[in-house]
This record gives sequence, C-alpha cells and structure tokens, in this order.
Amino acid sequence: MTAEMLDYLIIGAGPAGLQLAALLERDGRRDYLVLEAADIPGAFFARYPRHRQLISINKPHTGSDDPELNLRLDWNSLLSDDPALRFTRYTERYFPDAEVMLRYLADFAAATEVRVRYRSRVVRVARSADGGFTVTDQAGSTYHARRVVVATGVSQPYVAPIPGIAHAERYDEMSVDPRDFLDQRVLIIGKGNSAFETAENLMETTTLIHVAGPSPVRMAWRTHYVGHLRAVNNNFLDSYQLKSANAILDGHVRGVERDADGYRVTFSFSRANEVTKELRYDRVLACTGFRFDPSIFDDGCRPALVINDRFPAQTPEWESVNVPGLFFAGTLSQERDFRRSTTGFIHGFRYAVRALHRILERRYHDNPWPAGKVEATAEATADAIIERVNRSSGLWQQFGVLADVLTVAGTEARYHEEVPVGYFDAAGLGTADHAVEHAFVVTLEYGPEHDQVDPFDISVRRIAQDAAGQAHDAAYLHPVVRHHHRGRVAAVHHLAENLENQWNRPDVHRAPLVAFLGRCLSGTVG
Repeated sequence: MTAEMLDYLIIGAGPAGLQLAALLERDGRRDYLVLEAADIPGAFFARYPRHRQLISINKPHTGSDDPELNLRLDWNSLLSDDPALRFTRYTERYFPDAEVMLRYLADFAAATEVRVRYRSRVVRVARSADGGFTVTDQAGSTYHARRVVVATGVSQPYVAPIPGIAHAERYDEMSVDPRDFLDQRVLIIGKGNSAFETAENLMETTTLIHVAGPSPVRMAWRTHYVGHLRAVNNNFLDSYQLKSANAILDGHVRGVERDADGYRVTFSFSRANEVTKELRYDRVLACTGFRFDPSIFDDGCRPALVINDRFPAQTPEWESVNVPGLFFAGTLSQERDFRRSTTGFIHGFRYAVRALHRILERRYHDNPWPAGKVEATAEATADAIIERVNRSSGLWQQFGVLADVLTVAGTEARYHEEVPVGYFDAAGLGTADHAVEHAFVVTLEYGPEHDQVDPFDISVRRIAQDAAGQAHDAAYLHPVVRHHHRGRVAAVHHLAENLENQWNRPDVHRAPLVAFLGRCLSGTVG
C-alpha cells in the first residue's frame, strides 16, 4: 500500500509501460510506480503471437552508423540513449522469435532501473475523494495517484457477435500443433494476421482450410498499414488462387452449430451466386483480434469506448474523453489514428509515448516542449527542415501523426520535434516569451489515395522524382510542410518524392522550399 500520493501510476509493464517509466526515471521523477500482473516484463510475448514469429522488422545491417536513421529499420527497440539497449544487438533474424523480445524487455527494465511492482494485478480503479485515483490489486493493496496511465494493451480477445461463436476455439486457447488437425476440414473466422498466421501453420496437415470474414483482405504493402495482412503471412493466398484446396470466403458467418458430425456453419456470401449456404467443418477457429478490457474501472471512472467497444475514446493528449487524469499508452493509443499509421505497434508507439511524456511535463510540471533555436530566415528554416526529414525516425514511423513544428516569433524561430499533429492543433506551442506568428508543421505522408493503386502495376503513371511542381500528386512517402497563420492552414508545400528518401537536392527540394518559406514569412502567401 502506498501512503503517499503518486504523480503517475502506470498499469502494465509491457513495452509502452517500460518506455514511459524509463523516461520518467531518466528525468529524475521518482513519484511514479508501474504495476504488472505477471512476474516478468512484457508477459504478453510469453504467449503471443501463438506461433512465436514476430512480424516486426529487425535489420542490424543498414550501411549506416547513425542511430537515429537506423531506427527506421528497427521496429522492436524502445527509445534509449544506451546503444546496448538496441534490439538489433540481440538477433540478426529479420522477423525475430518472440522469446528474444522477452529477453530484451527484461534487460531494458533492469538497465533503466524502472520502478515496477510485479505480481500486482490491478482489479479495481476508482475515483478518490481528492479527485485522484485509488487503485487496488489482487492482494488488496491500494495505491493513490493523481494520474493513471493504462498501458495494458488490448488484453482480451474480441468475440464477434455471431450466434454459436462459443462453439469455436479462440486464438488464445487453440492448439498450435499442426498434428492436432490431421486430415480435418477447418474454418478460420477472421482475415487479419492472426488468422493467416494460423492458416499457414495448418496448411500441411489439414484437408482444407477456409478463411472467412465480411471484410476484404487488405495487403499491408498496398495500404501501408502494418496491421493489414503482411507478406510473411500470405502463403495461404497462393494455395487459394492456385487451386490447392483452400479458399477465402467473403461474407458473414450467420451461425455456428455443433452436432455429432462436427460443425454446421451457415454462411452468407457477399460476392457469389449462393446467397446463403451451409458448410461442414471438423474444427472452427476464431481469430478475430483483441480488445481493451474495461472491467477494472468503477462506474465513476469507466472510460467511454469506441470502435465496436474495442478501444477507449481519447483526446489529442491520449487522455480519456470522459475521465480527466486517465491516460493511455501503447497499443491502446492507436484509437487516435486507427488503421492509418503505426501507433498500435512498438515502432510507432515508442514515439507516441515520448510525446505523451512531453505533454505531461508541459501540462503538469510547467516544462515547455523541448525546442532548438533557428534563425528566422527562409534559408535557415529550410535547412533545419531538410536535415530532419532526411534522418528522423519518428516522423518516418509515425507518418501523418507526428510532426516537427517550427514556430516563428519576430526574428526567432524554434524547432520542436515529434509533436502530435492533433495536439498542436488543439493546444499550440506558444509560450510567454515566444508569441507565435507563424508555424510550419512538417510531416511525412503518403499521397491521399496511395492505397487505391497497385504499387506493382507498372502501367500506373508515377510522378517523376525531379518534378517539384507535381510533388503534391506524389503517392509515395514524402515531406509535407503546412504553414499555419492566425489559427488556420494558410498554405501547403510538398517536397518531391525520392527513391532513396533523401530530400536534399538543391534544385528539386531545397530551392522550392526556401521560396515557399520566404513567401510565407513575408506575408505574400495565405
């Protein structure tokens, strides 16, 4: 039991909880505590993914010795100034085994000396009389905190509203031994990576596999959302399209019934002539994803839910929309950019957690957003922007979500890194000694219809790399600079895309940017 009032109580010692705790520890804030139900950090990875191969990229050999640039190809490391705490030192496997992640997170927790209390499963979160929170664990110990940060991830299976779904074996409970499915007909409900990971595991031993769901299969290489189907899990598509017994069913499972012969599934097709059909299977597996578990919250502080009640609704500060002082970190924070960027994954939310830490420092401890000073000229500001977009990992990984914001007040400009776009729009970055006249919001973004085009179709016309005047039509990732003036977006400039992601050509990138910034600063734009 804690008699003192904590500033921050973090629930969950997974990657997000460890990242936030490490930042608090680094800055000398000792009035925090992490509560973890398991006896190790990152316990999620002791069971998931069920077939043990991560689909997060790990590339130690990049040809660069720039640690910031290398994080673009390292999707597993947490943020730290200690080079020993880079995941790429642990394995050369491009798609590592989950056991390596467990070892890495244990080492990270030990090296950063974060304050974690293990075997403390939170069973209740309630409002206290002073406006803070009282948190109780399974042993009856209570903790008092001004603010609570939930970093538990989506810890409960999402059960689709299908009659008879209880007859299905869930992803978290099913056998992962292919021999247990020998010569069986298997239906897998779901079309995400867990469904196709499971299908891949069973292809050699089953009679046939059907993968079913109402949504189309969306490929990550086309949508640029890494939660969509990854190529590492799509061998099953070959077996379907090359007529090798397996199939993908587009439509709705209307019911699952069990009888002496197995399972009878009623399926309504979306695209075939058969409107509804009964199909027979020996096994039915439900691989339909996960959701947030709100059961620990009292009615007085239960967060509102969205997206089929799978995520807590959040403000641009990752705070509950209806429970002040209740924040979310890690996978849960993807509600703000659901299926549009990378906040649901370590290589995205590590930066979001750092941004959350800066938001908390600004809001509760009067510490302004870290910023460097730049001469307020078009040339100097252009050089600062180009230097950052050519090596920043945060803007690269959190495309369209995090921005560098360059603010101008008189003859002084300040460069703020990795600011959530929504947070800047809501809160701004002005201070008492820096009354912002102009702001330039710098993001990396794909084109507006980038996911509507097959990137391998060579008949589709691409914008030339040196066509600066057509950069706004580019489909591939490229820098976008928005000029904010008097509370609105006054002008937008796109830098031409580049195969090597080097936006530094004097005539193609720098000169047009300098001209744009000069017009904005002189008042001739917007």
